[in-house]
Amino acid sequence: MKKNMGGADRIIRVILAIVFAALYFTGTVSGTWGLVLVVLGGVFMATSVVSFCPLYLPFGINTCKKD
Repeated sequence: MKKNMGGADRIIRVILAIVFAALYFTGTVSGTWGLVLVVLGGVFMATSVVSFCPLYLPFGINTCKKD
């Protein structure tokens, strides 16, 4: 996998994942919407760790800095 996510993109996704988890675990959002947020947060965290977003490929998006 070739990296296609830059630093700012990764930081934003990690922050969103933390916010989604906090909303769910504090009980602010529950039920189906809570589970959707937890799953989305997990996807955001996973893509941030590997610096690769599969949804960027079909659209040709690359937020990495050029070497």
